[in-house]
Amino acid sequence: MDLSKLTSLSSDLGSLLVSKKLFFTSAESCTGGWLGQSVTSVQGSSFWFSYGFITYSNTAKIDLLKVSKNTLEKFGEVSEEVVEEMVVGALKKSGADIGVAISGIAGPDGGSKDKPVGTVCLAWALKDDFIVSSTQLFDGNREQVRYHSVEKALLGTIDLLMKL
Repeated sequence: MDLSKLTSLSSDLGSLLVSKKLFFTSAESCTGGWLGQSVTSVQGSSFWFSYGFITYSNTAKIDLLKVSKNTLEKFGEVSEEVVEEMVVGALKKSGADIGVAISGIAGPDGGSKDKPVGTVCLAWALKDDFIVSSTQLFDGNREQVRYHSVEKALLGTIDLLMKL
């Protein structure tokens, strides 16, 4: 795990957001605020990041981000459907322009045949309702899965911004 890489990606993200005059938000579950920590390690991040949501429990996802209880019950908290609702909720609540949501199974327990440890769902969205999501399977221990989740969230956000 190269923590300096996350700082570098966060700095690159900030530069892009400033150049495009956009604000960023995040909704995190399995990463527990690691993405927010990473972006706020960049000096001047208050110019492009003001809200980060840690919604580890389903109750938090429902109460803070207005994720549908029906969606959680039908698809499970680690699903593209749930992270899509999480990122939309984060954008609405924060007023940001672009956001990412992360939910996964970091381990060492909690996995199943259909969703093994290392399964992580991410969704990126713009405030005009453009949404893209993906499911990843990361190798490694709990911290490595969480690290790769944050890395993927940053890379995906940068990629989306580069297309704007």
